Amino acid sequence: MPDEDEERFREFVLEQWGPLTRMAYLLTGDRGAAEDLVQSALEKTHRRWDRILRKDTPGVYVRRVIVNTAVSWRRRRRVVEVPLLEADATSTPDAYDRAETRHQLLGALRRLPPRMRAVLVLRYFEDLSEADIARVLGCSAGTVKSQASRGLARLRADLEPPSVLFQASLRGDSA
Repeated sequence: MPDEDEERFREFVLEQWGPLTRMAYLLTGDRGAAEDLVQSALEKTHRRWDRILRKDTPGVYVRRVIVNTAVSWRRRRRVVEVPLLEADATSTPDAYDRAETRHQLLGALRRLPPRMRAVLVLRYFEDLSEADIARVLGCSAGTVKSQASRGLARLRADLEPPSVLFQASLRGDSA
């Protein structure tokens, strides 16, 4: 690879490491696995860097590699989920509500299928458009819309407070 391309790759890595690692963390739920995932994706990207610069946007390509690698890793390695301790609502101070909500959201996100999780991460955490997500995932914009809609519905159902679900079931509502 020419020195100029090598330097562009270094600059790309320095500029994108944080956002790519954050995205990978949201896909994997583990900081170490996220860093490994980004390193693996950047290694694959480095091998094809000159072709990527000619044909594709590097950011889109790397995000596609991260998503595909995360999905393949999940197929190969079954991640053992460690359940978080359920905190007693009466003993939890208000200062911890935000952290608890975040843990619940990340747990619910981890329970989604990999592709659905990827759509939500790319849309709401990476702030990509539906068209950009479709390019990253190699699918149609309609697929992105339906996966986002289903994923949000599953997150809402998973994060719904049990008392609301219980009250709705007593009334005969379908919540």
